[in-house]
Amino acid sequence: MRKLTTESLQLKNFRAIAARANVIFTFPAGFREIPAPDNEDFSFDYAMEYPGKNFEIWFQVKSQKENYAAYQRTLGNKETRQADPDSIYIGMGNAHARAFAGDSDSYFTKMIPWSYLKRYNADAGRSYLLNLQDMPITKHYKYGLLITLQKDQTGTILAVCFGNEKGPEFFKNIDKASNCLKFKP
Repeated sequence: MRKLTTESLQLKNFRAIAARANVIFTFPAGFREIPAPDNEDFSFDYAMEYPGKNFEIWFQVKSQKENYAAYQRTLGNKETRQADPDSIYIGMGNAHARAFAGDSDSYFTKMIPWSYLKRYNADAGRSYLLNLQDMPITKHYKYGLLITLQKDQTGTILAVCFGNEKGPEFFKNIDKASNCLKFKP
């Protein structure tokens, strides 16, 4: 007998956004969907929490296919040339890190090593360890880990994890959801 499951509208929309960016989303065990923030300061596509652990993750996925096609059309023309969309993940990460932390002294940035990028079929990425501003939208969490992943000519993944401690438990919670998003091979 087939098991029937119902997906929320938020999850259906997120899966459609992810598919346009060639991203696969697998819902991690133990997590529960929560409403994703969507306002002028923070606009995310999907969010979930790990119940009882004071831990949340918010996701934003962007297809770069149209941007890359427009970029290709402007090559060779100095007047209309656009920035390479394969570098958008850097600006997205820096802007979000600054918005969550308040200033560049409140976060630490690191390039993601190739061995980790391969797990996600990504070409580039960065991580940002954040000391969060005290804000109602982040439910007054103290720490965050923001991750950006880029697949050239395809898309960008941004994930931000929230917690109240940045010790082993925080990173165990991140690990439980670490394989839920990746680019298609």
